[in-house]
Amino acid sequence: MEVPPDGAVAVTRTRSSAPTGITVGCVVVCLVVLALLGAAVRSGYEPLLRLDATVSEALYAGDDRAGALDGLLEVLTAPGLSWVRLLVFVPVLVWLLRQRLWRTSAWVVTAVVLVAPLTALLKDYFGRVRPPFEHGGARYDSLSFPSGHSSGIVALVAVALVLAWPLLSPRARWWSLAGGVALVLLVGLTRMWLGVHYLSDVVGGWSFGLAWVLGTALLFGAFPGGRAALR
Repeated sequence: MEVPPDGAVAVTRTRSSAPTGITVGCVVVCLVVLALLGAAVRSGYEPLLRLDATVSEALYAGDDRAGALDGLLEVLTAPGLSWVRLLVFVPVLVWLLRQRLWRTSAWVVTAVVLVAPLTALLKDYFGRVRPPFEHGGARYDSLSFPSGHSSGIVALVAVALVLAWPLLSPRARWWSLAGGVALVLLVGLTRMWLGVHYLSDVVGGWSFGLAWVLGTALLFGAFPGGRAALR
């Protein structure tokens, strides 16, 4: 193995030690969940529609919610936005490029940037209208399934975890994982509290975002031991 120059970050050249089979299985499961939910949405499958309506009614913060609460929810849901991902990862990308980690940089750009337009394409295909709350989904002309905020926050968290995992201590890894999962759940809940997405939209967004990041990480070799991994 080549010894990196002082101050440089080494990239492993050995075969990935990540459990590839498990990762592929996770990607397949996520895509199956997305496909099943999407098929149910397109066909108007009544049990799913009833569940979505029930959960939406139970979680929606209300058309008459206080302005302060609305502002708080908008702040809490912001980590799922594209500009937040760019704000987080542009400095990381600059650092990776300065280290001449071209393959890692290409993976980060692919995983972080393309998740939003691909989610938009899925929205156009499934064509679901947002929840009909006056101060919720009814405010938007954009479509609902899958949730872009949900796929976006999963992409942000998953890319950060895959990048940082080899550099973290075992204790820091699990704290980071727990924090990331909590953030993903929070953003998903805010979409329903705001009344702009159904439960199946959120789960579909999570499924697509995770499948996209894990799939591209496998292709680029971003898992520990891969050619695009840090160590």
